[in-house]
Amino acid sequence: MTGIGVALLLGVVAGLRTMTAPAAVSWAAWLGFLQLDGTWLAVLGYRFTPFILTALALAEFVTDLLPSTPSRTVPVQFGARLASGALCGAAVGLPAGQLVAGIVAGVIGAVIGTLGGAAARGRLAAALDRDRPAALLEDAVAIVLAALAVWVLS
Repeated sequence: MTGIGVALLLGVVAGLRTMTAPAAVSWAAWLGFLQLDGTWLAVLGYRFTPFILTALALAEFVTDLLPSTPSRTVPVQFGARLASGALCGAAVGLPAGQLVAGIVAGVIGAVIGTLGGAAARGRLAAALDRDRPAALLEDAVAIVLAALAVWVLS
């Protein structure tokens, strides 16, 4: 899988769960799989960054289950997912000299993950007559895809 493919994949993850993708990128940078030292994204590889972003991702998993959580397609939620996808795409594209392509791929992936994830979760929740199992399955898919992206970067 090319760097642009990984950027697209991380964008999909960002569309599913906003903070999971940056957490994965941060772990890849911290583990040395993604070289961001000396760039404006070097902060993603700092000592505490992966732990902070992982804590935020875990908090998002919990808040996603709350009935008061707004839809991912409302402007603020959708925008956050696009920004997350762009950031992750930039982090993957920058070391390869493909910053713009990485950003574009990350944003496209975020749109796919946001709209596709919402549709898939809605169908699954309707079939199961409950949203929680669908949400937990979506969490699992986001984690597996994020882990796959980190593995590909290694």
